[in-house]
Amino acid sequence: MRNIWSCDYRTRQHKCIQIQRVLTEETHKYSSKMASSCWDISPIIPIYVGFLLIASISPVLSISTQSSNRFPANQTFRPGEELQKLKWIRAQLRKINKPHIKTIQSPDGDLIDCVPSHQQPAFDHPKLKGKKPLDPPERPKGHDPTGSTTDSYQLWRISGESCPEGTIPIRRTTENDILRASSIARFGRKPVSVKRDSESNGHEHAVGYVMGDQYYGAKASLNVWAPTVNNPNEFSLSQMWVISGSFGDDLNTIEAGWQVSPELYGDNYPRFFTYWTTDAYQATGCYNLLCSGFIQTNNQIAIGAAISPTSSYNGGQFDISLLVWKDPKHGHWWLEFGSGLLVGYWPSFLFSHLAKHASMVQFGGEVVNTRSSGFHTSTEMGSGHFSEEGFGKSSYFRNLQVVDWDNSLIPLSNLRILADHPNCYDIQGGINIVWGNYFYYGGPGRNVNCP
Repeated sequence: MRNIWSCDYRTRQHKCIQIQRVLTEETHKYSSKMASSCWDISPIIPIYVGFLLIASISPVLSISTQSSNRFPANQTFRPGEELQKLKWIRAQLRKINKPHIKTIQSPDGDLIDCVPSHQQPAFDHPKLKGKKPLDPPERPKGHDPTGSTTDSYQLWRISGESCPEGTIPIRRTTENDILRASSIARFGRKPVSVKRDSESNGHEHAVGYVMGDQYYGAKASLNVWAPTVNNPNEFSLSQMWVISGSFGDDLNTIEAGWQVSPELYGDNYPRFFTYWTTDAYQATGCYNLLCSGFIQTNNQIAIGAAISPTSSYNGGQFDISLLVWKDPKHGHWWLEFGSGLLVGYWPSFLFSHLAKHASMVQFGGEVVNTRSSGFHTSTEMGSGHFSEEGFGKSSYFRNLQVVDWDNSLIPLSNLRILADHPNCYDIQGGINIVWGNYFYYGGPGRNVNCP
């Protein structure tokens, strides 16, 4: 059990031992219960895109306040408050971790619970109570999944075990997961406070994007790496954004990709993730299945679980395909992962602007640079190598497409690229017959040109 109290060992040892005994008993009761189961860029574009990317990435904790905010050095030890915090955490865990009929132990330490699909967190939503997942819709015209469906997209499937039909796999949330969050009250959500100056917030990115039309979905293939993350409060990710709204309080986004986030997951594995919001990350939305919203329909993919295999430098390359599109019949936004695996959908009623269509689509990488040691982080983006190194060495997105008003997949007509710190992480794009629209991106972070 993680230590969630603060006391001076020499002067308060007796109190610590006493309260630890109480907390351990509380946790033991809960644990026992759980165990039972081209490229021209308008001058306004960098600001426009930068603002989105600051807002739209995983939880970031200020390095200067990480330890002091939780338990300041001069704070009086209050056993009652710590017990109250533990009870709140237990209540959250009961809400997130649903009753399951089977549990699968993953090699990375995750517990994957097989939860009856009608009991997943989405159906806690008032508009979804008593309902069941919808049948799959028709894919967009021109959609042709390459390769065959495989069982080896994620580490938890390596043993050969799977969740039964009628259930979905959900990564079990632990007490430590919640305690790692910068704010336990906002566990599973992204930060609310957003500044337009990306450098001040430490968000750095390299992206390709399109805007200026009505978009009903997007598709891309991106290769998966395990970039080094230099600090527990930093992250590295690659993802796709489907966006609408004014970039104010009404910003709507649907997001999917892979990320390495020690704060969110407690390790350095690249993990498949999703996110959504309809009010610029203020009160709506969450990662994965940590709140009611996204409805999962697939029993083979666990959102938030580690992806396997990954790409290696100058070696084998492994990529995944992501497709997000709006079902013309019901208006819901569906997600496909890999070679034809429908993961589930975001109900249209969750959104305001995205209830109609998207006005922008983005693809690319993002890191957080906390400058914890006074200089630029060495957290890697993508493979950790610059775009100029090309295939087998640099990270890529390929076959970039969007879905038009007729539910047809079409090539991008005006892809723009942007790297706001090119000496640290950069991007180069192109187009060819095999890969269509593509770009290489990434970098090592701190180097002689990125102090």
